[in-house]
Amino acid sequence: MRVTLIHNPGAGKQGKNDIKALKALLAEAGHAVRYQDAKADGWKKALDWPADLIAVAGGDGTVGRVTRRMVGRGVPVGLLPAGTANNIARTLGIVERSFEELVRGWQDGRRVKLDVGVAKGPWGERYFVEGLGVGLFAKVLASPAAEKTDVAGALRRMRERAASCEPMELVALLDGEDISGRYVMLEAVNLRYVGPNLHLAPDSQAGDGTFEVVAVREAERERLLEYLDRWQDNRERLAVLPSRRGRRLQIEWTGFELHIDDKLKPKKNPKPSEIAGPVEARAGEAAVEFLLPASVRNGGRA
Repeated sequence: MRVTLIHNPGAGKQGKNDIKALKALLAEAGHAVRYQDAKADGWKKALDWPADLIAVAGGDGTVGRVTRRMVGRGVPVGLLPAGTANNIARTLGIVERSFEELVRGWQDGRRVKLDVGVAKGPWGERYFVEGLGVGLFAKVLASPAAEKTDVAGALRRMRERAASCEPMELVALLDGEDISGRYVMLEAVNLRYVGPNLHLAPDSQAGDGTFEVVAVREAERERLLEYLDRWQDNRERLAVLPSRRGRRLQIEWTGFELHIDDKLKPKKNPKPSEIAGPVEARAGEAAVEFLLPASVRNGGRA
């Protein structure tokens, strides 16, 4: 196959010394490889090169950026997870597999569709892969130390904030039904895992055209604290938070912190027209196909 390799040399344990090894691994499997550094100018144009597969070696940030730009192109994406959280690869069930196994598996692999959500607000429209939400997670992302910690550190900060953060009064609709109320956290989750490996939606199915809306009110605060206290005991244990499936979440946004994947709104120095207004998250309108080894079934179970 013709493979375009998008590689983040700074992700996880991967570094510049791994570039040659990655190229060699793909070449040994019989693929014609064209390489692009994900941090260099021109990586977006690299997605236009003729290719049968876009291989992405990096973490969720790199994978998300590529995935959002592959909507509608008809070319599958192959993951070589090299980040710290690896939520997308973990949701697809390939995070524990070696690069060698994944690359070999592409030859007779199977395509799995993953929905990509649409977020619309005063700033316009953009795709999201992990989720859109307000409350606790968005507040932690907005903290100055958000970019300088690992998964465990991020979860500890969430635990600290979760114990005392004031619930937000939200006006919201889910598929036309009024779900307004006071929320510690409200998340439209597109993956089983989001943010710092929060396992919020164990029943989520890739490509089913819906997302899970995880709703944490004051009554569920203790359940959230328990979850954050015990995440190290068994990361895969069933989520303890209430959720329901939907296709369209609408929120009246008044300028409070709101995240779309790892991006925050409002951005720094926003235009007055971008500070507040109706926000909606929609599912079932866009998707990207991922190439997985045949032994990996839908929903990330081998």
